[in-house]
Amino acid sequence: MQLLRKLLFPISLLYGIVIYMRNYLYDSGFFKSQSFKTLTICVGNLSVGGTGKTPMIEYLINILQNDFKIAVLSRGYRRKSKGFQLADDQSTVEKLGDEPFQIYKKFDKIDLAVDSNRCNGILNLENSIKPDLILLDDAFQHRKVKPSFNILLTAYDNLFVKDVFLPTGTLRDAKNQAKRSNVIIVTKCPNSLPKDEQNKIIKQLNLEKTILFSSFEYAKVLRSKTEELSFEDLKIKQVSLVTGIANPKPLVKYLEFIGVVFKHFEFGDHHFFSKKEISKFKDNDYIITTEKDFMRLEGKVENLFYLEVRHRFLNGGDLFLKSELEKVIKLNPQS
Repeated sequence: MQLLRKLLFPISLLYGIVIYMRNYLYDSGFFKSQSFKTLTICVGNLSVGGTGKTPMIEYLINILQNDFKIAVLSRGYRRKSKGFQLADDQSTVEKLGDEPFQIYKKFDKIDLAVDSNRCNGILNLENSIKPDLILLDDAFQHRKVKPSFNILLTAYDNLFVKDVFLPTGTLRDAKNQAKRSNVIIVTKCPNSLPKDEQNKIIKQLNLEKTILFSSFEYAKVLRSKTEELSFEDLKIKQVSLVTGIANPKPLVKYLEFIGVVFKHFEFGDHHFFSKKEISKFKDNDYIITTEKDFMRLEGKVENLFYLEVRHRFLNGGDLFLKSELEKVIKLNPQS
């Protein structure tokens, strides 16, 4: 692996030069970023996947949906449709992508759309839905849009300051672009992270930004579309864990910690499972997966259950984030 990383380094160097030039052209004003009349809150990262963007979008929906008309706009990665798509009762995971479909099925008070062209997506939502605010999922690197508020996520076990550009590392944007964030959230932290370690991370990030910390909190039960399953029910059973996410390590560690015995079938992020692949894990007593993988496996496997996850903020960070959002919402005439 180390040899491969060294061999790929020239490609990473070239990629980095292109990214720096692109950002320079935006920062200098040669390329224009567009603001919109509707308040836009962006959730993103500098790396490729694995920071908890979807649970953060869900967290924001939960704290804002009772007071505002919310629309979520995503790219809809690996969907099998093109252009702008507004979710409706006929929408499928293939049409929207797994994470947008998950959000749409979970929240009935919001509108959801997918479009790889974020500017076009926002304009379509403004003309059709007229939301109070738009949550932009995974849009930090899309410089054509200038969000009202930028939330940048970075994972505790893969801080962007320690990362390098693709394909040697997982960075898809330059580290110095963290300056565009309004708040940085270090995600997937241990449930109890000592203050001295938090201060060490803040020093490593070396930014005059508000830095919050969150951990993943897993549900106490497993769920399917119609029933719940306790972890006790898994004892003396043959269990498959199936993941198609960027970083399954926190989930694997959690299940091991609570004593679940399983065989792990690991696939790439947003993977669409073939019949041949499903045949390798479908015959066990129970199939455990993530919520977004459930969207792609539902109806194809019996005894399929997912484990829901959400962000749990440390040090009262949730109260601070909510207060910051309330400030920017008050400044927006549409809210």
